[in-house]
Amino acid sequence: MAWRGCSTLRLLLIRACLLCPLAAEAGLYSSADQVVLLTPDTVASVLRNNSAALLVEFYASWCGHCVAFSPVWKALARDTREWKPAVDLVAIDCAFEENSRVCRDFGIAGYPSLKVNASMSAGFPRDVLGLRHLIIRKIEEHHDSWPPACPPLEAASKAEIDSTVQTNSMEYLALVFETEDSYVGREVTLDLLQFSNITVRRVLKSERELVSELEVTDFPSCYLRRRDSNFTRLHVLNEARTFYSYALQRLPGVVRSGKSKPVTSDLLQNGTQVQWRPFDRSGVYMSDLESALHYSLRVEVAARSVIAGPALDALRSYISVLAKNFPGRPMVKRKLQSLDAWMKSWEEGELPYSSLRAALDQSNQTAALPRGVRWVGCQGSRPHFRGYPCSVWTLFHLLTVRVMVFMSPAGPLEVLWTMRRYMHNFFGCRYCATHFEQMAEENMDSVTMLSEAVIWLWARHNQVNNRLAGDLSEDPHFPKIQWPPPDQCRECHGVKGGGEHAWNQAQVLAFLRSHYSAQHLNMTYLEKEVEVLEVLEQPQEHGKRSPGRNGRETPDPAPPEQEEEEVQKPALPRLRRSSIVSLRMRERPPDDIVDLDSFISEHYKAKAVHRAPLSGRIRQVDLQPGDLDPGRGARHWMTVLLGSGFSGLDVSLCVLFYLLSTMCLLGMYLCFKLRCRLRRTKVALP
Repeated sequence: MAWRGCSTLRLLLIRACLLCPLAAEAGLYSSADQVVLLTPDTVASVLRNNSAALLVEFYASWCGHCVAFSPVWKALARDTREWKPAVDLVAIDCAFEENSRVCRDFGIAGYPSLKVNASMSAGFPRDVLGLRHLIIRKIEEHHDSWPPACPPLEAASKAEIDSTVQTNSMEYLALVFETEDSYVGREVTLDLLQFSNITVRRVLKSERELVSELEVTDFPSCYLRRRDSNFTRLHVLNEARTFYSYALQRLPGVVRSGKSKPVTSDLLQNGTQVQWRPFDRSGVYMSDLESALHYSLRVEVAARSVIAGPALDALRSYISVLAKNFPGRPMVKRKLQSLDAWMKSWEEGELPYSSLRAALDQSNQTAALPRGVRWVGCQGSRPHFRGYPCSVWTLFHLLTVRVMVFMSPAGPLEVLWTMRRYMHNFFGCRYCATHFEQMAEENMDSVTMLSEAVIWLWARHNQVNNRLAGDLSEDPHFPKIQWPPPDQCRECHGVKGGGEHAWNQAQVLAFLRSHYSAQHLNMTYLEKEVEVLEVLEQPQEHGKRSPGRNGRETPDPAPPEQEEEEVQKPALPRLRRSSIVSLRMRERPPDDIVDLDSFISEHYKAKAVHRAPLSGRIRQVDLQPGDLDPGRGARHWMTVLLGSGFSGLDVSLCVLFYLLSTMCLLGMYLCFKLRCRLRRTKVALP
């Protein structure tokens, strides 16, 4: 097959094939598998008018060997996704009658069959490593012309390297030193195909002059040169393709082609009109989890005015799992538990969302769910990046770990089924929900242990990251990677035969258990409970959606020195301060008859509200009849006086005048008694 010029139309057609809902529903592959799904209408555009090396699988969906081979083909598509547009994986189901003519034209007599660049590959390998090497060999064996989108894969000489150093305008030049039978250098070159500002070349061990000049002793090994500097060894966890590619793709200034270079100031002025919140990328923030609860229950579920049937069952399951396993603040946990009890008591077959919203917003001093979103670990550099989808993944990862740690008797599938049903019924991104359903249908039922549920969700999340890497939805400041990266969990990564990357799942499980533990949750940036209650007391139209996919940002709490002034307090009767010190003449207001019992009751309520900002919670204080018992002593009444508007000086003067008047009355009594005694004495004299 002759290589022809790159066609923009062809690329658009391939994208259309990948996104076509009809194609996604047929055969062994779907649009989420990153495989071009071939049909009779797209044969000419995909197979003949192309600028890439094509690896085409002809299969029959009823063929048992084809079904067994399909996971390998999907894994190969994920593994080589960075090789586009130099390499494309294609598949066509010959079991469909409309496709039979295409399969017949290509001389397909058995399944599965592979064709690379229109030539049949007999006895092809059945593993990802072997198929990847087959692709590279077929590209190098093609003699007509080099694929326009494919970078040079041949080994470079010292003269070529010297010329590249002199003329190269790229920020980085990476050299992979290896033996002649190694594929690492060529694979890393293709892995960096979609990235700009870096050039990767392969250098053989036989290039003695260059090997001696850089003092290379290990094969393979990678040496990196930055513009206007010397070559230095690139230190990685393991000398293998995956570790080289990861390190080179994360270099400062290396970005995907077509994407602008991330600017640090974007994080400080991110267009969200909310101040950027510095955070630890390795942390899990409770603010993200509470924001996910708000957005899912007050925005996503609100899309249905009436919830019934499977959607109502999914909502009950979602709230029940949250009530049992969410490790939130006591106020939020109590609210989820009360909401769960309310949902279980709802006996009708249909639930109006207005009723759910009323139950959700009903709060008191001990149970409430914050309103609004405040992203921290899930905040993006732009309003449309990350946010809610990030928080949903975080929430369900946390729930699977909690269920495993506490050995939930409900079984390993409780959280996974809850997530699957929630995504199917409520998640706003329908393509995302469809892709998750396809992953769940594939092998979710094979999960039989609590630890397997944790690993299953982690693996599916990495699968989604692989599919969306380089997509328009990817935040350039937070690229979608295979998580956790080596710099966050070294023990999670290993190498198997042939230098292939391998996950150490035992270490991954230990890492996830620690990462999503309650002790690891970060409570920074949370709203204080008194602020949560004040927001919930403010009227808001039910069903009103926050602007943007990621929800409405809630302003950060005021600085400590301003909190007491800025917190809105409930309106209370104003108590007039009395003073007997000030002798200024003023118009005397009319006297009011005040009921002492109600006055003291209002006094205690006012004290409770004024103390609320310091304690973080408004507490209702109701005066009981026994509180007015004189037996409580003078200290109780002194507290009443001091809290009723009298100053300490006023009370001191009152006490002083009381003592003086008492002494005066005593003196008058003694004087009167003495005079009476003298008068009786005079009467008694002869």
